[in-house]
Amino acid sequence: MPDAQPVELHCFAHAGAGISAFHGWPARLGPGATPVPHLLPGRDRRRREPRVTTREALLADLSDGFRAPDGPYVLYGHSLGAMVAYTLARALHEAGLPTPALLAVGACPPPDAASELSDACGRSPDRLLELLGSLGAVPEGARPGGLWHRAVLPVLRDDLTLADSLRAAARTPVAGGPFAVPLLAVAGDGDPLAPPGATAGWARWTAGPVVRRTVAGDHFFVRGHALPRLLGRACRVVGRTARAPLAAAHG
Repeated sequence: MPDAQPVELHCFAHAGAGISAFHGWPARLGPGATPVPHLLPGRDRRRREPRVTTREALLADLSDGFRAPDGPYVLYGHSLGAMVAYTLARALHEAGLPTPALLAVGACPPPDAASELSDACGRSPDRLLELLGSLGAVPEGARPGGLWHRAVLPVLRDDLTLADSLRAAARTPVAGGPFAVPLLAVAGDGDPLAPPGATAGWARWTAGPVVRRTVAGDHFFVRGHALPRLLGRACRVVGRTARAPLAAAHG
């Protein structure tokens, strides 16, 4: 069915980021999938808007910017974005609204595991910079008082506070029956913060099927080509699975 509607892939980025990591994805995903990046407030074109640091503020913002499509759709979140995507999927479930056909999380330990990055939200500036530097998240040449420190570091700190808040909120009981959204957990083979072994813990966070995959890269494997290729294939599976009952009904 070449004229079938592409599956929408709603994307949420890592802490401190806008949506630039997803700019090359329309070609990398392949046919049958359309990326829909979501920009959180406090950055890029939304830089004048107050940043969100709690679950309640996040869901209030998403209620204005997210609308579930008529057909099946997929959520993907990277690092902080993984917790955003999980929080959104669970909130939709608890509200009795259409949930994603697949929830994909990347570079993120499950909510009940230690998370060195979100746990660092209360660190001193020097300790936080030391951790970020070890991950390659501080641009070469960035100097105290410079643009990166003034424009990006405050966003990063607030995003880590948001991640910590979302992880705590996720540990409260789920309302509205079992949360059974299928889940794909992706890790980078060189990620020191969420190594491949950590993805096994995501099985405790849905009653649906869980698939684990490892791709090449460090914590920021979202910038590579392997992840969008993987998600493109997942979207095509979602599309075919959704169309099969329709084909049977008209066969």
